[in-house]
Amino acid sequence: MVEQLIIQEQDDCFYVPDANQLVTEDDTPVDNFASEKQQRLLVGSSYSSLQNQIFLASANVGIYYADSKPPIVPDVFLSLDVQVPTNWWEKQNRCYMVWKFGKPPEVAIEIVSNKEGDELGEKLKIYQHMRVSYYIVYDPTKQLGDKELYIYELRGTRYFETSDTWLDQVNLGVTLWDGQFEGRQDTWLRWCYEDGTVLPTGDERAQVAEQRAQVLAQKLREMGVDPDTL
Repeated sequence: MVEQLIIQEQDDCFYVPDANQLVTEDDTPVDNFASEKQQRLLVGSSYSSLQNQIFLASANVGIYYADSKPPIVPDVFLSLDVQVPTNWWEKQNRCYMVWKFGKPPEVAIEIVSNKEGDELGEKLKIYQHMRVSYYIVYDPTKQLGDKELYIYELRGTRYFETSDTWLDQVNLGVTLWDGQFEGRQDTWLRWCYEDGTVLPTGDERAQVAEQRAQVLAQKLREMGVDPDTL
């Protein structure tokens, strides 16, 4: 149970782990260019598109779920209805401590680049134990099998693999999208709305706005109005 993970009862009082005794960061670099860019796409598009919601999305930030266990570091996670405290440089605010935020993230995503991460083995067990609602494994080079995308949904206390890409509990979906991000043409894992439309990045929003402005300017010129004088 979550209560057993996030807090321990000792001598009729609650024990909260001392953040000063935890390794909140070790400055280990991201492993490759593709993963780093994929992480940035998922995190960046969530913040550019979900501006009216309270949430926390991050990449390569450790999650502590028990003081006796080392943190797990998902490539990307999404946690709803929580925010990073204002003073994020304080030791206890530098990473995601489940007992401090009061809940595990709703979504954890791992991006596979080799067979060493054990994403469908030990990591799956940890996220299941943490009660993360959805665990997503994106395997673009099919290191783990014949699929690119694995989605697990928590039902009760166990994960069940599903083919449903709509994550009902977070009101978001995921999709594999062929296109260009930051000058790189590839297949990308992206957040999407229920109709399959991807959540745009800030750059994509700016491009759409620029295209609309150009169309409007052309219509004004056709009407004999110089848009530069407005």
